[in-house]
Amino acid sequence: MTLATRIVSYQRLRMKKPRIHLSFAALAAAMMINFALQAAGPGEYPFFPFCIDWHDAKKRSFEQQAQMLKELGYPGVGHIWLDKVEERIKSLDAVGLRMFQITMVVDLAPGKAPYDVNRFQEVCVAIKGRSVQFCLLLNGRKPSDPSVDPQAVEILRAMSDQARDSGAQLLLYPHQSSWVERIEDSIRVADEVDRPNVGVMFNLCHWLRVDRSRDYRTLLQRAQPRLWAVSINGADEFDEKPGWARYIQPLDQGSFDAAKLLRTLKELGYKGPIGLQCYGIGGDAREHLARSMAAWQKLRENLRGRVY
Repeated sequence: MTLATRIVSYQRLRMKKPRIHLSFAALAAAMMINFALQAAGPGEYPFFPFCIDWHDAKKRSFEQQAQMLKELGYPGVGHIWLDKVEERIKSLDAVGLRMFQITMVVDLAPGKAPYDVNRFQEVCVAIKGRSVQFCLLLNGRKPSDPSVDPQAVEILRAMSDQARDSGAQLLLYPHQSSWVERIEDSIRVADEVDRPNVGVMFNLCHWLRVDRSRDYRTLLQRAQPRLWAVSINGADEFDEKPGWARYIQPLDQGSFDAAKLLRTLKELGYKGPIGLQCYGIGGDAREHLARSMAAWQKLRENLRGRVY
């Protein structure tokens, strides 16, 4: 059975269920209220790390990671890929933490299945009611090529339908060298998809790599109606060398002014979560996560008006 046939079959099954039809605005508002409730007030953004598994010298299990995060004061974590989602949820539930995001790839290359429809559906069932965000890396085409938009829109609308009952959001995740490489791509495509559960994410490290203007305020203003997640980390303002050593550091390092970025988000009325990008940071994960949490506490107090 082809991907298109499986998606159509799934949609036909959905059509047999009674459904309440709400306007786009009402659905979008309801979803944003649900996710925004995670933020207690100005400067109280939920703050969680992701990409903590691969480079941890201690090679911690999910259970060990959950306990570590609990002890360090993080409310949860982001998960990478669709495998072992149920195991991750179990380990987080055991210590009262939350899964904020799941990162997955959508492959737009000709002749390839964009994603595993059945596994995606299983994961949607597993995370139902947990306010999880799927971060979608759209790969397989030349970066920022608008001629691919119709294909991507069709796939993303099918994913939107699959994810609807779970209450999850789908975020278009800008990533260097991906088809969605810039946040401008995310905004354009999300607007074309035009679904209340499809939004965008701003990723500091990838924006630093692909956009030399350093004018993030204009982009964040454009994205704001659908800007539902932001990732930060320590970083240098500019780095001419390839790789991520300077653009992904613990939050207490680097010359980039993260406090100014957070103040801008607050001024624009952003109320979503803040992810801590940890990809490529080596050593004991506990050490750099503790440092980043200490830096976050200072940034948060700064947002509340108590400047250190």
